[in-house]
Amino acid sequence: MPRPLLAVIVGLAVSQVGLFCTTVYLHRTVTHRAITMKPGLALVFRFVIWITTGIKPREWAAVHRRHHAFTDVEGDPHSPLLLGFWRVQLTNAALYRRVARDPETLRRYARDLPPDRWDRALFDRAVVGLAIGITLLCLTLGWQWGLLAAAVHTLSYLALNAAINAFGHLWGKKTYENTARNNQWLAWLTAGEGLHNNHHAAPTSARLAHERGELDPAWWFIAAASSLRLCKVRHESPKLLAVAATGAGGPGRGMAPAAAVAVLDELDVADAP
Repeated sequence: MPRPLLAVIVGLAVSQVGLFCTTVYLHRTVTHRAITMKPGLALVFRFVIWITTGIKPREWAAVHRRHHAFTDVEGDPHSPLLLGFWRVQLTNAALYRRVARDPETLRRYARDLPPDRWDRALFDRAVVGLAIGITLLCLTLGWQWGLLAAAVHTLSYLALNAAINAFGHLWGKKTYENTARNNQWLAWLTAGEGLHNNHHAAPTSARLAHERGELDPAWWFIAAASSLRLCKVRHESPKLLAVAATGAGGPGRGMAPAAAVAVLDELDVADAP
């Protein structure tokens, strides 16, 4: 196989690993507590997240919880209804970083996720993690093709994560009355995250596929890990959010800021001043 093609394939594969770990660990486990992992399994996911993305879990959780608290209304970090499709699709990473660096967002939405000894020793050092990941690619493929694989991974990971928000709040199927949409084609590419309307309806449910014909690839791993007692699933069937998805903007417009407290209560995160 030509080395450039191999580098592209490896880059896309690494991107899929990063997306899989993002949805299973960062999203469903850390942010929404839909899953509780055994410490050893959680450490594996944290390490893979570290070397493939450099993301700090508490920052990711804070940004995403804020998104749920202010879905498609003022305060949402990355709403295409407010900012437009192309701004979210092309600059989602910058939008994320701006909010992730906001001390008030971290204080309010990640107070239950203080840094632990692993964070202080390793996982808060994003540059080190990314350097290890890129070095592994270069040692495997050669430095030039390793860098190409890293570039392909970066572009693919950022583009697909952005698409979850950009496409997932503008186009697709609506099963529940909220402003998110389901796209099965996107779910195949993002380990289930394209079933975004379902997720906004039941954020603390580990399974994103709710109806016949919907497929959530990450759920297959979660179900297998649960059967092996490597993790515990919070809700066996989808638990719909008690908060109505109609806010100050009228039916279907989004979640009003006043719903923030209720969302955090659903996530078991206190919202004291």
